[in-house]
Amino acid sequence: MFVASHVRPVLALVGSVALCLSPMAAGAVETGSAQCGDYSAPAFPALAPIAAAEGSTTVVSEFGDVELPTAPGAALGMYTTDVDILIWLGYPLTNSQPIRGDSGYQTFPCFFPPEPLKGITTFGNYPEYSYEQILRAEPDFILNGLGYDEAVNERLPQIAPTYSVNAFDGRSWQAHFRETAEALGRLDRYDAWLDIYESRLAEVKAAIGDNAGAVVAPLSYWDGSFNASCYAGVECTVFRDLGLTIYEGALADGGNGVSLGAEQAGELAGIDYIFTTVGVGETGMTEHEERMADAARNPVWAQLDVVRNGHIVPFEMEMVYGSPSGQLAFLKVVAKALSQ
Repeated sequence: MFVASHVRPVLALVGSVALCLSPMAAGAVETGSAQCGDYSAPAFPALAPIAAAEGSTTVVSEFGDVELPTAPGAALGMYTTDVDILIWLGYPLTNSQPIRGDSGYQTFPCFFPPEPLKGITTFGNYPEYSYEQILRAEPDFILNGLGYDEAVNERLPQIAPTYSVNAFDGRSWQAHFRETAEALGRLDRYDAWLDIYESRLAEVKAAIGDNAGAVVAPLSYWDGSFNASCYAGVECTVFRDLGLTIYEGALADGGNGVSLGAEQAGELAGIDYIFTTVGVGETGMTEHEERMADAARNPVWAQLDVVRNGHIVPFEMEMVYGSPSGQLAFLKVVAKALSQ
C-alpha cells in the first residue's frame, strides 16, 4: 500500500483499476475505440511542430551536460507523459511511440490531442521497457522523464541523444514541464500552454458557481484502506487553482497524504466530492464499481454524505502522472462534476 508522492508511475496504481491486456504493439488512436469509448477529450489548439533543422546545442540537465539536436525531426518520449510534453513543445514525433503496456491501454491516453498522433503506432514500454522497439522507431532525440532509473539513463543515449529528468521526485509535474521547456529553448511553448490553462480556469470558475466552496479529495480505495494524496500535483493544483478546499489529509506530509483503515473512514466526513482514478475501457468502469461496492460494505463509509450523494467521480488514471493534456483534461473532469 502506498500513500507517497515520491514514487514511480507504476506505484500510483494503488486505488486504480489494472486491466492486464496485451502489451504488444497497438494501432494509432481511433475515436470511439474499445479503450476510449465515447470519451470527449478537451478541445486543443493547433499544436504545429517546429520543423527539423541542422545544428546541435549543449543543454544542462540534472544528470550532466548533453549535446542535443537544436531542432530534431523524429523525437520519442520514454513515457506517455513525455510524448505529451513533446507535442506541446512542438517536436515532430517518430512514427512509433511508447504507451503503457498494462492497465487496459491499447493506445495513447484518451485525453491526448488526436491530431499530432494521427498515423502514429504504439508499443508497450511500461512497466517493462522495450529498447528494441525504441531503436526501431529511429528517434534523433529522446525525452526521458524516468530519470530515477539509472539503467534507463545510461541505455537511452546509446540509441539517440537524450534529455533525462526525474519527473517523479515528488515535485509538481508543472515545475518539471517548465524547467524542461526552458532547458530545451522552448519556454514560449510552455507559456502558450499556461495561457490556455489559465483561460480555461476562468471559464470553469464561472461554471461551478455555488460549488466553489466544495471540499474535494483525491482518494483511492484498495484492500479496505482509503488513500488520499496529491501525488504529482495534477489534482491538488487544479483544486487549488479553482479555489476549492482540499481535504487536509491529502495535503499531509508534504502532499504524500494519508492511508486510513476501515475503522477510520469517518475521518472523511465533510468531503463533498471525491475524485478517484480508474483504468480505461468498459472493464475499467466495471472494476471501479466493484471496488466501490466493496467499500460500501463498510457502514461508516456508506453513510458518508459524499457517498450517499453519489459524488464519487472516476477519471482516467494517466491524468495523475502529470502532463499538459492531463491537467487540462482533469480540469474538464472537475468542471463537469461541479457544474451539474
